[in-house]
Amino acid sequence: MTGTPSLDLSSDVVELLRALVDIPSESRHEAAIADVVEHALSAYPHLDVVRDGHTVVARTRLGRSERVVIGGHLDTVPANENMPSRLVTVDGEDRVYGLGACDMKGGVAVSLRLAAALTEPTRDVTWIYYEAEEIDSQYNGLRRLAEERPELLAADFAVLMEPSNAVVEAGCQGTMRVDVRTSGTRAHSARAWMGHNAIHDAGEILRRLAAYEPRQVEIDGLRYREGLNAVGIRGGVAGNVIPDECVVSVNYRFAPSRSAAEGEAHLREVFDGFEVTVVDAVDGALPGLSHPAAEAFVAAVGGTPSPKFGWTDVARFTSLGVPAVNFGTGDPSLAHHRDEYVPVADLHRVEAGLRSWLTS
Repeated sequence: MTGTPSLDLSSDVVELLRALVDIPSESRHEAAIADVVEHALSAYPHLDVVRDGHTVVARTRLGRSERVVIGGHLDTVPANENMPSRLVTVDGEDRVYGLGACDMKGGVAVSLRLAAALTEPTRDVTWIYYEAEEIDSQYNGLRRLAEERPELLAADFAVLMEPSNAVVEAGCQGTMRVDVRTSGTRAHSARAWMGHNAIHDAGEILRRLAAYEPRQVEIDGLRYREGLNAVGIRGGVAGNVIPDECVVSVNYRFAPSRSAAEGEAHLREVFDGFEVTVVDAVDGALPGLSHPAAEAFVAAVGGTPSPKFGWTDVARFTSLGVPAVNFGTGDPSLAHHRDEYVPVADLHRVEAGLRSWLTS
């Protein structure tokens, strides 16, 4: 890694975050930031550093009775005139703006500082900085580790530093995308009665969606709100042809108490009479707050846990039998926005909470 820029992990967390934001790392282009992170962590003798693609894993080997994983992804969505980083004060609140500041380089900055500073944590820690979280799962570095090197993910508990307003967000929803298809008969539009218009038939699909009442499901005292929405529609052949096909793309977000298989069965009931094709589907993750490791974590970091709306990689750990929560900096509703930012107070709050947990 000759010529790799240096990253000072002992610097102020704001400076470290800004340095990370200023390294372009759009999904599938994480080589530069992975090089920097690997180079910085390799300077600390208490860490065993492993590189897998553009994913970096650093582990302590202290023989503690418990091992925990703290993970965050290095990639961002494409830039939208939001680089380089900026430190701005708005209504008395200091904020770091910039691509990925919220999702999720704020969490990465905090974890890098702690990985370097905590030479004698009370729990063994596996720090993971992985690639390609923002795109199709086939490229996800954590997925690859789970399938090819699961020993690197072995742990008693895991924390994903997804933005969560500096409080614990437990579990995550499952997500499914289906294509609901209508079929018709092509004809010249001047002789429309000789055909059957598939786009017109899609009106019934849209009526069912508009009338649908999503569930609200309470699990471990947390209320998950489901959602079923059209997210795309396509059809048509030419300006003078009656279309013989129309496809409505539908996204279903379901509570983690329902499996993907159960979700599929439910959608086939909702769209009975139509052809339904599952495009992608992943299970969610139950909150698991009653697990002793989760209880200890919540007690250490404080705050009132809330449900995670959306899917995160906590589900990967759940599938491996490792209880996991989301805990990171920034408002998740700002993720991917052009003006995404992280309050500086969140950086300090999350760092203090994790430090307390890892040293108590």
